[in-house]
Formats: sequence, structure tokens, C-alpha cells
Amino acid sequence: MRRRRMLQSMGGFMAAAAFPLETVGRRAMQEGTPADITGRLARYMVAARDRELPPRVLQAAKHRVLDTIAAIISGAQLKPGEMAIRYVRSQGGPAEASVPTTNIRTSAIHAALATGMFAHADETDDFEPVTKAHPGCVAVPAALAMAEREDRSGKELLRAVTLGYDLCCRLLMALGPDHVRATHRSAEGVSSTFGAVGAAASLARLDEKQMRYALSYAAQQVSGIWSWERDSEHVEKAVDFAGMGARNGVTAAIMAQTGFTGVPDVLDGEHNALEALSREPRPEEMVAGLGSRFFVTETAIKVFSVGYPIQAPLDAFLTLVRAHKLTAENVERIVARLPKMAPASSINARCPM
Repeated sequence: MRRRRMLQSMGGFMAAAAFPLETVGRRAMQEGTPADITGRLARYMVAARDRELPPRVLQAAKHRVLDTIAAIISGAQLKPGEMAIRYVRSQGGPAEASVPTTNIRTSAIHAALATGMFAHADETDDFEPVTKAHPGCVAVPAALAMAEREDRSGKELLRAVTLGYDLCCRLLMALGPDHVRATHRSAEGVSSTFGAVGAAASLARLDEKQMRYALSYAAQQVSGIWSWERDSEHVEKAVDFAGMGARNGVTAAIMAQTGFTGVPDVLDGEHNALEALSREPRPEEMVAGLGSRFFVTETAIKVFSVGYPIQAPLDAFLTLVRAHKLTAENVERIVARLPKMAPASSINARCPM
């Protein structure tokens, strides 16, 4: 019932007057304050949960939530979904949140992991074209689990998802997505924990100090290597891209909410996360344009259930089929050229006649 009320509230919510959010970085420069990336981000995270979203951002957030829910429903019936259901059912746990499409109620942490795996299982979750992050399959599952645990409204869920998209993509902007991949790490896996902690921490209604600690616990869990390309059954990939990050982010938020203390400046001080994860970090990218640039408006929603590099070739192929009435009988072969950076799992996707 709580999830139904939450989704009804989300669907019926219409933005009233949209107040522009002040850019955090600009304000810091005007006040002559030091970089304090962690503090500026934490203060924005606290404020963002109570700020109205501009109408275009609100609409984009609704579209991404609905798109991800569709992916969740589909993915629950595939092998990664079946494995996730088997796993969380065996773990038990407090009945804090539902696992969609099942009768399972378990901890928010386990629910987020399973729902994240569902969301990436059929390759229809959205992606951000510059960073190649997959924010929807982590931010939405984390938000659904935490919103149910905390009995939050649809309005709060949408703001949380929007914040999750921002943190997911901004981490890669700060690290440099090409640098991440050049060091054999998965940009999707590295960014996913921050997408989930942004959404979960918002719904946990953490204060600034707790936000700092949640970011620190999230940073300690950031992981992911590019070996997922060799996962022939897409099960580990669903964990690496989504389930792991959703679990990690919700864990970090609940730890901070429970009273765990930690490092208050994980993005700034000695041995900070950005320097640890990148040889050429750009810390200001974590806060550049906060409140005016919303990554939830910039992700691409997939039309086909394949990896993002093959979306355009597949669209071209189907256009040719319709235009020239191509069939298996009148076509000898089709050659599709893809960028060299295209993941093997995406290149190998088949398109039926």
C-alpha cells in the first residue's frame, strides 16, 4: 500500500512555481571559500530534497522512472532476475521493502540489489552518452527501496532519483570516463554506487554531516573492473552495472542514518577518492552547475534491448528492412561497422530478420 501511495503521488504531482537553484560552485567563489567539494555537495544534497524541480526536469524524471520500472518488470523474468530472486529469498531480513514482481519483502539493501539486477537484465535501461554511465538502473531501484522503507512520497522519490542521476554522472565527469576505462575499470560500475547513495541519502533525510559520512562510505565501496565483457550470460554484468551499486549506496545511506561516523571530506583531503581513482581528477565537475544542470534530462532512453553502441546500427537495419522489404531469402549478408570502444557484449547482439 505504501508503494502504491508513493507511485500515485509521483504520477499526480505537478510542479507549481519552479524556483531556480543557485549554482553551488558560483556561490562558493563569490564568498571566497575554499574548494570544499565534499561540503558543497553535501549541502546541496540536503537542500535538493525540499526544492521544487523545474517542469522539464520533473517530466524527464518521471519518464526515467517509468522507463526503468518497465526494464525492472522485464528483467525480473530473465536469468539475472531469477538469480537475484533466488539470492534475496534465501537471505531473509527485515520486511522493509518489496522486491518488484515477487511476494518478497526484505531489507532495503537486499531489495535494492535485486531490483537493480532486474533493471539492467534486458539492456533497456537508459545511459548517459558522454560518460556512458547507467544511472537509471541504480538510482531508481535504490529510491524505490528507500522510499518504501522510509514511507516517502512520490514527490520525494522523484527528487531523490534526480539527485542520484546527478551524482552518478558527475563522479565520472570528475574522474574522466576515458581515464577510468584506460585503467581496466568499468565506468558503469565505478559510478553506480554514487548514483544509488544520492537517491538513498535524500530519502533517508540525512543532515549535512551525515551526507558527508554517506559519501565517504559510498566512496570506499566504489568498484568495478572491465572484465564484465567476458560475462557470457549477463548475470555478473547485471550485478556490476546495477545490483552492486544499488546495494552499496543504500548501505552507505543507512549506515550514516544509523549513526556511523567517518571521514567528512572524502572528495577533498589527503588520499581523497578523486585522486585515488583518477590520475587527472577534475574535482569541480562534482559541483559544476549543481541546481542548473540536471543529468536526468541528458540520458538516452533505449529503443532496443541491446547495448548502446548497437542502437544506431539496429535502427538503420530495421529501416532498410522496411524500405526494401528485406528477408532472409533475398539478403546474402549484412555488414555493420561499430566503434572500436563498443563492448563485446554489445557487438555480439543479434538482430533477427
